[in-house]
Amino acid sequence: MKEDDFYLNLVDWSSQDLLAVGLANSVYIWNARTSQVTRVAELAPGDAVSSISWNQRGNVLGIGSSQGTVQTWQISEGQSKKLREFKEHNARVGVLSWNEDVLSSGSRDRNIYHRDVRSKEGSHTKLKGHSQEVCGLKWSYDSQFLASGGNDNKLLVWDIRSTTPIIRYSDHSAAVKAITWSPHQRGLLASGGGTADRCIKFRNVLNKSTLRSFDTGSQVCNLAWSKNSNELVSTHGYSQNQVVVWDYPNMTPLATLTGHTMRVLYLAVSPNGETIVTGAGDETLRFWHVFPKKVQSAVNKNSIFDTILLR
Repeated sequence: MKEDDFYLNLVDWSSQDLLAVGLANSVYIWNARTSQVTRVAELAPGDAVSSISWNQRGNVLGIGSSQGTVQTWQISEGQSKKLREFKEHNARVGVLSWNEDVLSSGSRDRNIYHRDVRSKEGSHTKLKGHSQEVCGLKWSYDSQFLASGGNDNKLLVWDIRSTTPIIRYSDHSAAVKAITWSPHQRGLLASGGGTADRCIKFRNVLNKSTLRSFDTGSQVCNLAWSKNSNELVSTHGYSQNQVVVWDYPNMTPLATLTGHTMRVLYLAVSPNGETIVTGAGDETLRFWHVFPKKVQSAVNKNSIFDTILLR
């Protein structure tokens, strides 16, 4: 990885075991089964990939660009085909999140758009709630709630049926990029704040409460909850540049992983839920086996097993 921009999201791992990575104006796919790397999408000259996200089926990749476009590409057996291009935004699209056939995007223009990619008319729904760039976006596992974080230090929660937020959290003191929903408890949401905040906060959106706040000591860049156990992983920037696996709800650190020499800005989880990949501006992707299998309870705590150099 070469990009050291807190607001981009350039790595995602599909349910079909394909790892997508955005570099400059291209997207590359690493096949975890064959280890083959293929370039599958290319934006126009002068444009750049600013976000990528796989749909749940793992056959369509959403791509957001620095010029404000959102594209969808069908990926199958090493073949790729551009399906649609959407131009609702007028600034870079730094974050994407899928809800079945609805692709949601957040932008520096402060807006969020939902679009049903099956619709030939290109209809969309606009959500406006942030006063600065939208840098975090995540649909809940039950498809009912969307959480959005902004450079305005706000965390908003939207109901699928509403175009105005149902909850506004204003207790972070820096940008909210890191967002993850618990796959184990409906309505349990975690968010992480940037350099001036450093905290992971846990919410119950069903009763609109904040459960606790935990100071991690450094910028929180990403969060991901394990689907196999009640643990989560956070990646960090200023000043630790580390990856930490936490036991929830105690927030006891189970593992602290170091190796990146710059902010760990990118994070994705493998389809089996056991491995994560992290990316940083130090031009590496690092793979870590951090979560147990579904039937196990132990965590491999010192587990970097591969590094891919992307130059």
